[in-house]
Amino acid sequence: MTHDTKSPIRKETVRLNSLSSSAHSTPRKRLFISLILGSSILLVLFLSALWIIPFIGLKNIHSYAPLALALAFIFLIVLVLWSSLGLVLNILLGRTLPLTSRFRGLTIKLFLPLMTLLGRILGIPKEAIRLSFIKVNNELVASERGHFLPHEILLLLPHCLQNSRCSRRLTYDITHCKRCGECPIDQLLTLAERFGIRIAIATGGTIARRIVVQNKPKLIIAVACERDLSSGIQDTYPIPVYGVLNQRPFGPCLDTLVDIQQIESAVHRFLYQPSGA
Repeated sequence: MTHDTKSPIRKETVRLNSLSSSAHSTPRKRLFISLILGSSILLVLFLSALWIIPFIGLKNIHSYAPLALALAFIFLIVLVLWSSLGLVLNILLGRTLPLTSRFRGLTIKLFLPLMTLLGRILGIPKEAIRLSFIKVNNELVASERGHFLPHEILLLLPHCLQNSRCSRRLTYDITHCKRCGECPIDQLLTLAERFGIRIAIATGGTIARRIVVQNKPKLIIAVACERDLSSGIQDTYPIPVYGVLNQRPFGPCLDTLVDIQQIESAVHRFLYQPSGA
């Protein structure tokens, strides 16, 4: 089948693909570092308060009770500071420090909600925090993870990439696509076939989780808006998720686009290449 290479959606995709996102990467990382350090300080103050407040009363229970509680809280404080410091140094140096790779879950499960709360207090938009989190998460995934076989990689797409006027249902079987070229699905299917990776479309978090359970990938390259990406990264932990933001020329959840070159670059980065290939 011949595709119309001059269709409006292809022209719009090419135009959007030419826009560079690198100009925003540094501010996003700075915001993430600032918020995670602020969240760490809040945690340390909270733990210190929990220790100081009952300190005098604990002496009445046992003479060593205050010391035992102090040691427990000192351990937690060191854990929080080491994980946040290790994360910040990982972001700045691009290398994982000893024992810090295991703290990515702490960052995802604990620091992101705290950062969102701190950002709300400081008047920082939730969207900016999510974008910062996705940017840093991608760098962590790229620095901590190795390479994967094609069948171990899942390209997970949102349904809003499909043309809103298309009558075909692709959620349960993306191969039902008629490959007309009126939306990015055709190009993404071609890319998945070329590299041999898995590809699926999800209409929401529940179906996305089901797809992940069924495919059991070792790496997910996910396309979505910043809200769905940040929640998806949290939901699928410890499976690493490399997030690619969709583009919304017609508003959210309607005929969205994606930078195909960015996805191809991500596949190249994580795909196992046999020596001499």
